[in-house]
Amino acid sequence: MASGNEAGGSAVRRIQLGARLRALRLANGLSREQAGFPIRASESKISRMELGRVGFKERDVSDLLTLYGVHDEAERQRLLTLTRESNLPSWWHNYADVLDTWFQNYLDLEQAAELIRTYEVQFVPGLLQTDAYARAVIKLGFGNAQPEEVERRAALRMNRKRLLDLPDGPRLWAVLDEAVLRRPIGGYEVLRAQIESLIEVSTKPSVRLQVMPFSSGGHAAAGGAFSILRFPHEDLPDIVYIEHLTSAVYLDKLADVDKYTEAIGKLFIEADPPEHTAKTLRAILDDLPPA
Repeated sequence: MASGNEAGGSAVRRIQLGARLRALRLANGLSREQAGFPIRASESKISRMELGRVGFKERDVSDLLTLYGVHDEAERQRLLTLTRESNLPSWWHNYADVLDTWFQNYLDLEQAAELIRTYEVQFVPGLLQTDAYARAVIKLGFGNAQPEEVERRAALRMNRKRLLDLPDGPRLWAVLDEAVLRRPIGGYEVLRAQIESLIEVSTKPSVRLQVMPFSSGGHAAAGGAFSILRFPHEDLPDIVYIEHLTSAVYLDKLADVDKYTEAIGKLFIEADPPEHTAKTLRAILDDLPPA
């Protein structure tokens, strides 16, 4: 797994490059239609480029930089290098055969984030799953998967976990509904091992873990699970990620992000404080039936 400057991933590079091109276009007072003319691109394609949702051709970027009056050679080379990097395969490329297209961008964003705030109601977050728990979750979601596919999906998930041990990896702040910790995914033996792992991982400097107890009643995020990713790049806004059964939603509009940021802020207040987490997890372990 890459670290440092390589950790951004191609999706993040595309977003950075698109944001820079949009800023240059607006600074020149040009419409998307006017920008698209010299590279024979439609207005909608220019829009997708500026949002980082399509790949970039180096020649197109070079022509746009000329149109936008960027003649400084150092700046041109920086952006053209970013263009080349945006087309490089990401670390998860070798697992593309078991990856849904809608999830691939998330892996790049996850790797590039400096802070991931998440609320879970069904499963332990992927970055905190044990191998046995991950396999049980995978079998639930992909009931017809052959053993080789389960193996590769589990290996991918274990590779993702290494992020939390990288010196420049993201910090994870997670709130787990108590139901997550009592649902015997894979059986009680697997659940026990998973909770014991959570007790251990909660001591990592990069992880802050809280439990939302049943006794709290209703709370700010009754609508379901979500994550908010924050990046160290000034070009990238916070992104809200909401995963569905066969797709995912990425929200980056300020009004949407603000609502989710407010919700998770309330969750951090309403959940048991992080310093109580280990005690809470041990109490739940004591309540579980024998494996």
